[in-house]
Amino acid sequence: MSNTDPTLGEVQARFANDRFATEACGCTVVEAREGHAICELTVGPSHLNAMGAVMGGAIFTLADFALAVASNLHEHHASVNSTIDFMSRVRGKRLVATCDAQKRGRTLSFYTVDVSDELGTPVARMSATCCRVG
Repeated sequence: MSNTDPTLGEVQARFANDRFATEACGCTVVEAREGHAICELTVGPSHLNAMGAVMGGAIFTLADFALAVASNLHEHHASVNSTIDFMSRVRGKRLVATCDAQKRGRTLSFYTVDVSDELGTPVARMSATCCRVG
């Protein structure tokens, strides 16, 4: 790809192929540029655990999807390591994941993904290390 960021529609079409995130979980891309992405998920019954709270795996999937979008617009990266801290129970009906590159190197890049609900409740923070592949 060129150094020009693709349009939002182009990004959405490209990442629609991430079927687990988009079809099974309902994640959508709402903003994307090199090293940055915002993705959302509307909470539904399939996202809840037995206690009625949003399952950690659903939150992680949204964070990982935002990471994939932010890190793969111009180059191809694979996650080497990611950790997530769950900070609060989801209070709203929509989750928002904001991913930003902290440092982009020739081989390794480092990202932070903050997940909150539409009420502003901080839900989780993911730290990820990615390796350039290809």
